[in-house]
Amino acid sequence: MATLQVTDLHVSVADEEAKTTKEILKGVNLTMNTGETHAIMGPNGTGKSTLSETIMGNPKYLVTQGDVTLDGVSLLDKTVDERARAGLFLAMQYPAEIKGITNSEFMRAAVNATRPEDDPISVRAFLKELDKNLSILNMSDDMAERYLNEGFSGGEKKRNEILQLMTIKPKFAILDEIDSGLDIDALQVVSKGVNEMKSPDFGVLMITHYQRLLNYIHPDQVHVMMGGRIVKTGDDSLAQELEKTGYAGLRDEFGLDVDLVDEDVPAGNGGR
Repeated sequence: MATLQVTDLHVSVADEEAKTTKEILKGVNLTMNTGETHAIMGPNGTGKSTLSETIMGNPKYLVTQGDVTLDGVSLLDKTVDERARAGLFLAMQYPAEIKGITNSEFMRAAVNATRPEDDPISVRAFLKELDKNLSILNMSDDMAERYLNEGFSGGEKKRNEILQLMTIKPKFAILDEIDSGLDIDALQVVSKGVNEMKSPDFGVLMITHYQRLLNYIHPDQVHVMMGGRIVKTGDDSLAQELEKTGYAGLRDEFGLDVDLVDEDVPAGNGGR
């Protein structure tokens, strides 16, 4: 069992217009283990994507207090690549397009990056795993030979992120609004891929606005973020309650003024 822990995390970003910094996260605490599925919900601009990008190591975000650890080892001084090699994976809202590198080349390189240099995965073993995952996600074989996300529809990009996830097999996957823009058929396929990964050696942190994703990927814990903090945690019934009542009651309960909730800075492309 591996453990990902966020402790008293405060994060700021540069405000270029004001020539100062702006605090987005204001003391986030979160602990999750492999074998668990966690969901983070909350209104727009409350820091959800900032949290995912900070865990993955996007240099746009400045950690001013607190820590992010994997099995007790701080990740703050590690690069995006080092965090990926340690077992983290970020599925982004807007995956990058990379011309000249095929999906299969990218994924095989990513798999080998997590293995000892003298023990790369064989071509035969890699292709066998890739073919199995393509079948699970109802993706055609030619997807493997297309350039990474180039010319892909929004739904194809999301499926491709899950294909990478299934092939790389990280310890923890952070899924940042993978349901955004998906129709019901694509959502079911993407959810099928994530559920296929369930095991004691794999944990999921989902960031979403909507209950509908949680109808397909059932969380063990649901966390509500508001004002740059996690203000409430519960089981999946909490998400169902929020779907009915919204966030107004929580704002009143915790004394949060919606006009004072910090906005997320648009996150650039994260990493694997």
